[in-house]
Amino acid sequence: MDAKDILIEAHGRLPELVETAVRGLTPEQLRWAPAPGANPIGWLVWHLTRVQDHHLTDMIDGTDQVYLSGGWAPRFGLEPEPDDTGYAHTPEQVAAVAPESDTVLIDYYTAVHERTVGYLESLTEPDLDRIIDKAWDPPVTVAVRLVSVIDDDAQHAGQAAYVRGLL
Repeated sequence: MDAKDILIEAHGRLPELVETAVRGLTPEQLRWAPAPGANPIGWLVWHLTRVQDHHLTDMIDGTDQVYLSGGWAPRFGLEPEPDDTGYAHTPEQVAAVAPESDTVLIDYYTAVHERTVGYLESLTEPDLDRIIDKAWDPPVTVAVRLVSVIDDDAQHAGQAAYVRGLL
């Protein structure tokens, strides 16, 4: 198994985690937070999907974010801001993320995931070593960014599942 296949396998485990965390929940349940300032399930899944969408778009030349091209923002009660991934959101911004249903979270994640897998399938070994962010030391490669997305998604999907258990 080569690196590309490992990345495809790891990304392939995420859709079930996302769906399990949100399937069957009402909009109110998706917005419920276990404590003031804590992140609700809907925000966690929106955020993990936004990060993946944003980061993949940076790697794929000439593409728009699924969030923007697919008209997803209004379905979350938001404006279509390309740099709004939830990073450093205030409690008020977290509370403003209002998914209209469990289906919108699953469908948005599925659309992003399908684009991610298509991109992964097209990669060659040299592509994985391409530097995409020189602001870090060492600079970030495609492979490192893809691992970062997996890590972020798995952590937030686990948090969403935990909050669902509290609910």
